[in-house]
Amino acid sequence: MNNNSIIKVGLVQQSCSGDRQQNIQKSLEGIASCTAAGAQLVVLQELHCGPYFCQAEDTSMFDWASPIPGPDTEVFSEAAREYGVVLVSSLFEKRAPGLYHNTSVVFEKDGSIAGMYRKMHIPDDPAYYEKFYFTPGDLGFQPIQTSVGKLGVLVCWDQWYPEAARLMALAAGYHSQQGRT
Repeated sequence: MNNNSIIKVGLVQQSCSGDRQQNIQKSLEGIASCTAAGAQLVVLQELHCGPYFCQAEDTSMFDWASPIPGPDTEVFSEAAREYGVVLVSSLFEKRAPGLYHNTSVVFEKDGSIAGMYRKMHIPDDPAYYEKFYFTPGDLGFQPIQTSVGKLGVLVCWDQWYPEAARLMALAAGYHSQQGRT
């Protein structure tokens, strides 16, 4: 796409319960609704396969994690392909025993994985005990090339640190036009 192209973006917000399949179904319905309205890029909310579980330190929540690739990526890969949309999902990734991430997976329109971003800044505050669950990301601040353009995907807390957006923009080739005529 050229720099003057307009991209129609769909954002999916949903309530989540302890029923994983119901949550996934809500995400799929949101994707369908967005694409029916003409979205070319659909972004799902953080950790959309379940409720936000980080208010307490509970080892049973590790059962919600899934490998990448794995069952969750299969479902959302198929959705991206079926609807012909670039899709940004957010998954509780089980990378290895004892190694978990809060990971965004970006799917291309054909269902292939265009790239991933693992959340870097992990909070540990009251009701945000994320350090109990997540290891900081190790993929750096690298934009993901898609058919709708380069996406500088950041997850939640990362937005509070200006270097994240700056590094994404620089890596994508964007630079300030300030001072130029």
